[in-house]
Amino acid sequence: QVQLVESGGGLVQPGGSLRLSCAASGVTFSSYTMSWYRQAPGKERELVAVITRTGRSTSYADSMKDRFTISRDNAKNTVYLQMNSLKPEDTAVYYCNAHHYLDVGRDYWGQGTQVTVSS
Repeated sequence: QVQLVESGGGLVQPGGSLRLSCAASGVTFSSYTMSWYRQAPGKERELVAVITRTGRSTSYADSMKDRFTISRDNAKNTVYLQMNSLKPEDTAVYYCNAHHYLDVGRDYWGQGTQVTVSS
């Protein structure tokens, strides 16, 4: 059974930092491109960041690439999202996604973790 479990969300003041984690089980982790998405209230889910299977390549949404860093530890089956200089508009539920590099049918989502940026 595939599981993606996010953690690390919470309430933080503007300008603060959070580190999200997503632990995967039931998958060969190194076979999956990993991504973070987010969805704010009343808005569509949007891509935040992507990291390739080896971790050598990453990409970011323009509004986040100078503040967020995605990384992974294949030995721990975990992907991370370091978020710095947080803004109120970063408030959203953050989701982890695993996408198999060959089989498009193997696409999995976590349950999400709430990030609230407010003073």
